Amino acid sequence: MPLKFNHPAPVHGANHLPGVVTKFPALVGLAVLLCFCLWGAAGTRASEQTGEAAAATEYSPVVAQGQRQLLWGDTHLHSNVSADAFTLGSRMDPATAYRFAMGLPVTNEAGQTVRLRAPLDFLAVTDHAEYHGVFPLVEQRDPRLADWPLGQQMGDLMHSDQPVELAMLFADAIQSSDPALRTPGPLVESAWRASIEAADAAYTPGVFTTLIGYEWTSMVTGDNLHRVVLFRDGAQRAGQIVPFSAQDSTDPEALWSALADYESLTGGRAMAIPHNGNLSNGRMFSPTRNGGQAFDLRYAQQRRYWEPLYEMTQVKGDAETHPLLSPEDPFADFETWDDGNITLTAEKAPEMLPFEYARSALALGLAHRQQLGVNPFDFGVIGSSDIHTAMSTVEEDNYFGKFLHDGPAPGRIELKMAGQLQQIWRMVSAGLAAVWAEQNTREAIFDAMARREVYATTGSRIRVRVFGGWDFNENALQQSDWAEQGYQQGVPMGGVLPPTSGPNATPTLMVKTQKDPNAAHLDRVQVIKGWLDSDGNLHEKIYDLAASGKRSRQGQAGLFEPVPDTTDLTRGTYSNAFGAAQLEGLWRDPDFDASQPAFYYVRVLEIPTPRWTTYDAVRFGEHRAAEDEGKLQERAYTSAIWYYPPDAGE
Repeated sequence: MPLKFNHPAPVHGANHLPGVVTKFPALVGLAVLLCFCLWGAAGTRASEQTGEAAAATEYSPVVAQGQRQLLWGDTHLHSNVSADAFTLGSRMDPATAYRFAMGLPVTNEAGQTVRLRAPLDFLAVTDHAEYHGVFPLVEQRDPRLADWPLGQQMGDLMHSDQPVELAMLFADAIQSSDPALRTPGPLVESAWRASIEAADAAYTPGVFTTLIGYEWTSMVTGDNLHRVVLFRDGAQRAGQIVPFSAQDSTDPEALWSALADYESLTGGRAMAIPHNGNLSNGRMFSPTRNGGQAFDLRYAQQRRYWEPLYEMTQVKGDAETHPLLSPEDPFADFETWDDGNITLTAEKAPEMLPFEYARSALALGLAHRQQLGVNPFDFGVIGSSDIHTAMSTVEEDNYFGKFLHDGPAPGRIELKMAGQLQQIWRMVSAGLAAVWAEQNTREAIFDAMARREVYATTGSRIRVRVFGGWDFNENALQQSDWAEQGYQQGVPMGGVLPPTSGPNATPTLMVKTQKDPNAAHLDRVQVIKGWLDSDGNLHEKIYDLAASGKRSRQGQAGLFEPVPDTTDLTRGTYSNAFGAAQLEGLWRDPDFDASQPAFYYVRVLEIPTPRWTTYDAVRFGEHRAAEDEGKLQERAYTSAIWYYPPDAGE
């Protein structure tokens, strides 16, 4: 059955999809390390602190089974253990990253004492598998490198102040299977042991969870296929293996095989979380496997098992959808990156886009399921940072940059990050992973991720809970046990609707949202539906479930008129005079066809607020880039709820 998107033909020149992308070699042209400036003490921003914080309190205690709590975390952070982070000046180690995430004060490389406004509940320091922990040894001229010629060469470049040449050497080596370019086994084992022991040392069940993990850094022909690998287990099990790297293989199926070996060896559990796919040039959700073969049932089953989540927003752009894929969605063009692949060695073509973005991939999954009986793309969604400073700083007024050299300092928005990947102003201050779990432990958080009861935000801690079913009471949202009713009568985000309760039953969503207490009010709550018709056409539609204030619906789509915009770009301020602290509602699908498989997810938008570049411009008395609007609407995206006709699939 052909896979066809039922969208209008793109209008060239609309929104932005550059036809030509300048090509640069990977990871060259490193920017000079800039000093951080001491700036505002409000919020999560860097602030002057003296002395240790008081002992951590149990802010996420164990609760009864079924009474799941909302936990906030970052599953993708890098420290000085990552070679690229170290090369660009990061010297903060995993232990320091955990301290910072717990809300304790730490001192960064510029001598600042910095601290979060609100601690995270969990953190995964996921340093690159390739040359994991090697560069600190290179800097120290560790004697264990004496018999490794590549290590000696790296040391010579580092100590002769040749960072560009060092970065090029690293970039060329990480995809190579040449044994001479691989880190000696004892060094790999030692570095991995240090990383996982740091995670175990910081793990405080019920208070703060450290998830052990790493990043597999595959780039096939420069196309981003990176995965974050997370373990359910502690150092005792995770220490029985070493990270599987892109030098072992750049094929995701080889990674899955390595994780299967881990589970067989240890009895533990692991998962792989793909990066946002907007720099994959159509590879992330391609209908063919890495070797060019078509999907088969076994492939679909494996991908569904090993990759239950997708990282849809982070510093390298937002990957919910694209304006050319969703021309009727007024909020589709959000932090959009169209600049080819991750190494900028290939241009972006419009036909690649359906295979890079979450919404279109969810729709493609419906078609794959009809053909194979299993949906390989029924993933949940999270956000995380991919920040390389060991500090998870994802708020607009607290964005410290992806690398140390692009932290807050005069002129940073004019710089390019390592490898000419992007101008600094294009980087995104995002995101966070939100998890509904029974308790704050490794096991409970991993299990919530595996069942997809998770969602993504672009940095704000917007609280969202969604249940899908057929027979929800009209007054359920006003009842204290509404969540219990949701579990009993339906499914949470990430679930599949149970069989219909009758011939006239309609999928119904029960939704509650609350603003981040330290951020902006909410603009609206939307339901995003995608479905597959009998001719193989993939469709989508946006519905406004609820909106703040007394606003009218507009046009054929029936969406609410825009919320008043209070942002002042000259001062870097906004007002909560508009918007709502909470929004909720019961939504029934007005276009339901029981013969058509479908998915539903919820998107929550804040009112417009200043972007981090506006805060920089005000702070340093500079101008923003001409293409930069200087404001945005932060948002949350839930994992989907799926409907499948009873005679289709598993």
